[in-house]
Amino acid sequence: MTITPTKISLITGASRGLGRNTALAIARHGGDVVITYQSRAEDAQALVAEIEATGRKAVALQLDTGDVAAFPDFVARLRAALTATFDRDAFDHLINNAGHGDYASLVQTTEASFDRLVNVHLKGVLFLTQALLPMMVDGGRIVNLSSGLTRMTLPGYGAYSAMKGAVEVLTRYLAQELGGRGIAVNTVAPGAIETDFGGGAVRDNADINNHIASITALGRVGVPDDIGPMIASLLSEDNRWINAQRIEVSGGQGL
Repeated sequence: MTITPTKISLITGASRGLGRNTALAIARHGGDVVITYQSRAEDAQALVAEIEATGRKAVALQLDTGDVAAFPDFVARLRAALTATFDRDAFDHLINNAGHGDYASLVQTTEASFDRLVNVHLKGVLFLTQALLPMMVDGGRIVNLSSGLTRMTLPGYGAYSAMKGAVEVLTRYLAQELGGRGIAVNTVAPGAIETDFGGGAVRDNADINNHIASITALGRVGVPDDIGPMIASLLSEDNRWINAQRIEVSGGQGL
């Protein structure tokens, strides 16, 4: 009898926020997880322990997704971790989640801020995916995180949203190029979510929270549990024919 190995998902930027929630959702769906973190080592290890408490396997690896020069070392550490923790030499799913927000009007956006956004949200996504593709199984899945702000505008989010718009185009091209390997590539675009992203403004500022709720069809702001389980579901075989799509998960925000 052939035993199908447990799927392994690699999630970047998973020590907090939507990445953390996604990792837990995947574990609850029966998957194993590799998470990356930039600086929150204690938070990452706490997440590993929480995943292991569900009966699944997990490992945390440090990675700055904006530092392309560090990717070869990360690939080597990932190979070692896959062997040591999962007895595998490949993984199944890549979720490009890591990100940050530098908010300013386009007139006030600095070159340094713009470059940080490019390096993490676009350049890092492309070249990390490129570096990891030899270790992905045929028939795998890639999910790139975008934003509802590529469909609607909000003052101060122009540069950030431009990066996410580029990621949506990148997703379609990856889907075309990787189709021969059976790898489906999709974009998930969350609406406003109550996390600590961007200093926690959506979560902690009552005026912002109330305004977003007022323009959302379901009448509230999103929470992490609205996103992580959706991504976990997208990775399942039930959704194997979804490919090259931008899937907005916003509760009907800004209709």
